[in-house]
Amino acid sequence: MSVDFSVGLYGLIAIAATAMVITRARPVHALLYMVVALLALACLFDSLGAPFAAMLDVIVYAGAIMVLFVFVVMMINLGQPDETRERSWITPSNWFGPSVLAALLLTTLIFALGHGDAATGPNITEVGPTAVGMSLFGPYMLTVELASFLLLAGLVSAFHIGRALGEKR
Repeated sequence: MSVDFSVGLYGLIAIAATAMVITRARPVHALLYMVVALLALACLFDSLGAPFAAMLDVIVYAGAIMVLFVFVVMMINLGQPDETRERSWITPSNWFGPSVLAALLLTTLIFALGHGDAATGPNITEVGPTAVGMSLFGPYMLTVELASFLLLAGLVSAFHIGRALGEKR
């Protein structure tokens, strides 16, 4: 698969998933689409020759931060359980889109793994975790710490606002 095609494919998946994040009314559905967008960005990083950035994206964003968001959404628990909404997922028409997306990503993965040639691959300079850590916590230490405090403040605010709205119901 050419780099241009894979960049375009992963870019389109990331854009579509991000649009779904913005337009979803249910927070859990938006979080699931956010995970898809982050995984597409990780695939994009990998196809551009940055496997370490791809793994950081998967581990840090799709792993840790999204689990934190899901935890906060579960703690707020604004929605009431609705059995009819859960039963609507039983119909095959609701599984068509996710099945096509999963088949597309699986086909891309199989093609990429089967046609890769390590001997004539691109010249990739490996950057270790030490270099990434030194660059993040060297000149950008204040920025990284401010971003973590901003994330914490947003989570605490969302928790308190969500609880206040839930108690008014």
